[in-house]
Amino acid sequence: MTPTAGPASPHGGEVRAEIALRYLLLTATVVGVVGVAGHWLAWPLITSTVGPTAYMFVAHPETEASRFKNAVIGHTVAVGTGLAAVAVFGLVQHPSVSATGAPSFTQAAAAAVAAGVTVAVLEVVGCHHAPAAATALLIATGLAKAGAPLIGLVLGLAIVIALGPLIGRVPLARRASTAEQTITGELTGRPAPNRNATTNT
Repeated sequence: MTPTAGPASPHGGEVRAEIALRYLLLTATVVGVVGVAGHWLAWPLITSTVGPTAYMFVAHPETEASRFKNAVIGHTVAVGTGLAAVAVFGLVQHPSVSATGAPSFTQAAAAAVAAGVTVAVLEVVGCHHAPAAATALLIATGLAKAGAPLIGLVLGLAIVIALGPLIGRVPLARRASTAEQTITGELTGRPAPNRNATTNT
């Protein structure tokens, strides 16, 4: 029998707004650091995989997927599978989807294989990290080709991952996490899951 939801807290909207503001500040800070570093180095460090990686560390700092080890292994596997897919499908010299406007059937196949293998390998090694799938797709579709684009992707991710463990220790992140658990408990009528059971290591 599904438990009846308890009455929502009259302050739930205020708490949500406070959490959203904290997430905004922390995410903007992390991505901003990557952007400034990219400008200083004159290198394309901001890629679409930086955003979801920062989101995991900021919004879910105490979950298993946001552990430093998971992020490192996740993106490492993704880079490897992405490059392997490009090589196996003969796409080393193929233009990226940004140049062609749409993926070829071969690129679509390479992207599918790269993402699938990444997720499968991370399950086998027990190191889930969802943003890694985005990294695999960027490489398989040629958006992060070997050379400056790929190096920039890796450097940008390295900065975010290096900052990741620190984010979980920021009072803003901890308080937001606690507030979110409280809201979850109020809406479901049952205790919120204890996300402190894992550590961000």
